[in-house]
Amino acid sequence: MTAEWRRPLAEALDALGIDRSPDELAVTGELGHLPSRLAVEEIAIASIGAALLAAGPAELATEHAAAAVRSEAHLRLDGRPPLDGFAPLSRFWRTSDGWVRTHGNYPWHREALLRALGATDDVEVEPAIAELPALEAESRVVAAGGIAAAVRTPAQWRAEAPGRAVDAQPLVGTRHVGGAAPRRGRFRVLDLTRVIAGPVCTRFLAALGADVLRIDPPHRPERPGSYDTLLGKRSAVLDARTPEGLARLHDLLDGADVLVHGYRPGALERFGLGFDALAERHPGLVVVSLSAWGNSGPWGERRGFDSIAQAATGIATIESTSDCPGALPCQLLDHATGYLCAAAALDGLRRQSERGGTWLRELSLARTAHWLLDQPRTEHPPLAVAVEPWLTSLNTPDGRITTVTPPGRPNDQALSWPFLHPYGSAVPAWSREHFGLL
Repeated sequence: MTAEWRRPLAEALDALGIDRSPDELAVTGELGHLPSRLAVEEIAIASIGAALLAAGPAELATEHAAAAVRSEAHLRLDGRPPLDGFAPLSRFWRTSDGWVRTHGNYPWHREALLRALGATDDVEVEPAIAELPALEAESRVVAAGGIAAAVRTPAQWRAEAPGRAVDAQPLVGTRHVGGAAPRRGRFRVLDLTRVIAGPVCTRFLAALGADVLRIDPPHRPERPGSYDTLLGKRSAVLDARTPEGLARLHDLLDGADVLVHGYRPGALERFGLGFDALAERHPGLVVVSLSAWGNSGPWGERRGFDSIAQAATGIATIESTSDCPGALPCQLLDHATGYLCAAAALDGLRRQSERGGTWLRELSLARTAHWLLDQPRTEHPPLAVAVEPWLTSLNTPDGRITTVTPPGRPNDQALSWPFLHPYGSAVPAWSREHFGLL
């Protein structure tokens, strides 16, 4: 088997500061399950491999990795897909001089898009965008609080200030504030994430033995049917905008070992939850910060998703067909960044247990896109994925959920999802049970 995955895996381990060799990951199977003009399967293996090696020497089958990074596509509720995928306004649109991609899966993003274009319903969006240059459509939607990106080439993106800012960032950023004693023996993860990347991180930590508690705000509920984001974790609703809710959140942080959040840089400061404030009030935490565009530059505080980052960074241009921009064969930026986040959390726990202090690990979808774009391009003969060997089923109050098992075998142990609880069904409190790394 060719081993193009070794280069990105070595790069990921180096960026994370994990002192392991790619040779400690035994990869079986052939490449070609995720056909692309870019090194999609190599990055998938490297990111999952980094998370596995953060826990110990491991094995990984290429088919399992390919199924795992398309897990939401394989999800079934009583044999049927519980989600419709992208909403009608989450797509490419032709503009007066090119293309723009929008995202409208959440109701508040759809409303912002309509407001930006002066549209009253979905059918008015296409003619409104068609009259605008791509960059103007992008700016209008973003200014209204929506999510959009003009489709660029990689060269165009990296010539612009946002692209240069992303280029200047490390794949995994690290900050350390001293003053906290080392911790050992507990593994509690507070999950303030949604969609794909953050939940991929926290569900993998759950598969490794963590007590994961996911918190969502009541005014921004998750989409119904998003079972893939709830695997292995308890889910609760808490309103941090109220004094009582914020006080409860601080109580949870007092008991947490890891905080994983997907808020834009600066967004948590208004709650007194910026990193410096966390290090002072909750010393000893490992904070994993996930964003779309990184922690600096003109897009640092901008919203974004995998599909939007693909459009902006030039991936959609590379994957284009004859008449439309294209997309990767999976939500790779989400999944790869999610597994890198899991590796960063595990390595952060190691650092904290050895050196003490409070640790910040920063990652972004756009920086992962640059990592992908910088890999050599090697096309492999396309192979079908035999998904069935990697599927498992869990009984829930809503029905029987079928999903992909956690990928890989760290320390020769098969991983599984410990449970799947309904969204918002838990109280915002830590379990009294002991949880620890497998």
